[in-house]
Amino acid sequence: MSRKLNCWEFRDCGRERNGVLADVKGVCPVALALEYDGMNDGQAGGRVCWMIRRCPVTASAFPPGERTSDCHLCTFYRRVAHEEAGRTREPMAAVDD
Repeated sequence: MSRKLNCWEFRDCGRERNGVLADVKGVCPVALALEYDGMNDGQAGGRVCWMIRRCPVTASAFPPGERTSDCHLCTFYRRVAHEEAGRTREPMAAVDD
């Protein structure tokens, strides 16, 4: 199996800490969510982005209230769900804003 990626690596958005677009667009709230560090073997909220309020991908992709039911359509969410199959450390569920 390939290396487990954080969402900013998967999407190549450049908004991680010290990323190429962090100074221009700001550091993504997912990369700053240190309370999620280690979940699904990720850095900060990088492998649980669906649990982070103000996640730029979900905030722009889905209207408020639809996020919890539509995160499962995201290719990154599906990748993490596949990689974490059989592990019960962290729930594969989104949170509502």
